[in-house]
Amino acid sequence: MSRLTVLYFASLRDAAGLAEETVDTDAADLAGLYEALRARHGFALPRKRLRVAVDGAFACWGDAPRAGSEVAFIPPVSGG
Repeated sequence: MSRLTVLYFASLRDAAGLAEETVDTDAADLAGLYEALRARHGFALPRKRLRVAVDGAFACWGDAPRAGSEVAFIPPVSGG
């Protein structure tokens, strides 16, 4: 079990109703973590539309969560 801080941005923040939360997870990888949080918060975006970062650096979905890390799920941003 790993305790992480998870950051949400844009539509994910809106769906979760918060910008960050502390979670305990036994997910094997970041993909599993996102899918568990997606089920909990009802995120509409599939994983393939997001980037994931750990401790301020982009990461791979297959990376294992590390206790004490800060994980950010970053949806596409629109601009004009």
